[in-house]
Amino acid sequence: MKDFKNAIIECVPNFSEGTNMEIIKQITNEIESVKGVELLDVDPGKATNRTVVTFVGNPDAVIDAAFLAIKKASELIDMRNHKGEHPRMGGTDVCPLIPISGISMEETVEFANRLAKRVGEELNIPVYLYEYAAKADYRRNLADIRSGEYEGFPAKITKADWVPDYGNPIFNEKSGATAIGARDFLIAYNVNLNTTSTRRANAVAFDIREKGRQKKDEKGKIVKDAEGNGVWEPGILKSVKAIGWFIEEYGIAQISINLTNMHVTPLHKVFDTAAERAAARGMRATGSELVGLVPLEAILEAGKYFLRKQQRSVGISEAEIIKIAVKSLGLDELGPFDPQKKIIEYRMKDTSVKKLVNMTVASFAEETASESPAPGGGSIAAYCGALGAALATMVANLSSHKKGWDSRWEEFSIHAEKGQSLMRELLELVDEDTNAFNHIMTAFSLPKANDEEKAARKLAIEAATIYAIQVPFKSMKHSYESFELIKAMVEKGNPNSVSDAGVGALCARAAVKGCYLNIKINAQYLAQHPEVMPILEQAEQMNSHCDVLEQEIWNMVLGKMK
Repeated sequence: MKDFKNAIIECVPNFSEGTNMEIIKQITNEIESVKGVELLDVDPGKATNRTVVTFVGNPDAVIDAAFLAIKKASELIDMRNHKGEHPRMGGTDVCPLIPISGISMEETVEFANRLAKRVGEELNIPVYLYEYAAKADYRRNLADIRSGEYEGFPAKITKADWVPDYGNPIFNEKSGATAIGARDFLIAYNVNLNTTSTRRANAVAFDIREKGRQKKDEKGKIVKDAEGNGVWEPGILKSVKAIGWFIEEYGIAQISINLTNMHVTPLHKVFDTAAERAAARGMRATGSELVGLVPLEAILEAGKYFLRKQQRSVGISEAEIIKIAVKSLGLDELGPFDPQKKIIEYRMKDTSVKKLVNMTVASFAEETASESPAPGGGSIAAYCGALGAALATMVANLSSHKKGWDSRWEEFSIHAEKGQSLMRELLELVDEDTNAFNHIMTAFSLPKANDEEKAARKLAIEAATIYAIQVPFKSMKHSYESFELIKAMVEKGNPNSVSDAGVGALCARAAVKGCYLNIKINAQYLAQHPEVMPILEQAEQMNSHCDVLEQEIWNMVLGKMK
């Protein structure tokens, strides 16, 4: 079963209360009571009598927090007394889940079903699944589900086509009904123009948005179809909604954009297309602005896009890629862009946890040399592997910039990107190996006063030990995999850096051998375990063959240096 502890989803429930801040606070308190989630935004509206709440976290924690919030809303909000301008059908009107990282849309749908089942069964609230979670096409659109609103649901819920997906087909007078679904992340994004004209900003917005503009004839009159409806000319970009406006605070016009699916139309394509259409109309896109938070993926893809346009390697550090994205999109034109505050994954980082990889080189060495048994050989082996991959990546990046090799930039960029991926995986395993050791220590500290406790302790020790075998095995595989990249850099890379690639091979060999030792010592009493046996078999093969690979690379390096 997949582990979702490092995955992140966003949840944006809409509650039918926008005036009583005490009620809203009680609901958000429930969300904040759950470990593993972070409340990002609370946006109440008086006219709509509705509050939009945004929080993120690992899927299990988000589901728990959403359930508690919906439960509290069912206790505090009475739909029989609700009035507001926004369409609504329940106290918790809608609760979408949005995959951010480490989880697919299909997996997010499974979590939406889990939440919907709990709400329907435990809270007796009828639940309808929508968007990607919908079980029928006619239920995908939220507006169709909500049609008739709260007042129309007593009759609607009795119809065969509108039996809820979860919960009884009985109208809940106090709480109404709730829509729970899975949808794509919506990016609120503004492109800045060097004009004060809303009309001209609108012209660009109509050019790029999917809906486009109403078609007009030669005399400027709106063209209508046979039924008398206006005919629309579609715009350039799919999954894009846009309109022009003037921002008095900045003294400029902007194109205000809602990007509803960044995988259909990525952020950088929106900016470039808006810039092209602005230029065609005598204007210039001077920069842009992100409203709210953005997934890391969107910024990294933008940075890589602009690096490729410059024919530069994309296998550079994450921080450098983000810097390129910010400068290319002009995200810092109207104010500082702080990745730690604007990127969801960075906002979610637990800075209270001390990581080995965040230490200085000297501190890491001193921590290793201390009386504590961790970090030990497993963490050091993973770090050796990370250094080997880092050296190969350096050679690839230097090769992509080598004078006279301009036509080969993409070839080396691919190698560098692979190296960055291996390096990041191995750096994560530096800390994970120490965590695995701590799991074993925790298991050994469990009570053993009676037979039941002894049996539970034995199982815990076995599970922790297997994990302590699996972690260095991952490090071993990644380090072994880096030989291919290192060899390619010796053969094809910048000849001035061939010795660096050679040192990389030595690091990779040390990593593979070090991981092998950790696997062997942890597997002493579990060698015949069905989960351990295939690991030992593969580890033996990699251990014996890494000597051959390292020697081959060693000879190639010396041959290049003659």
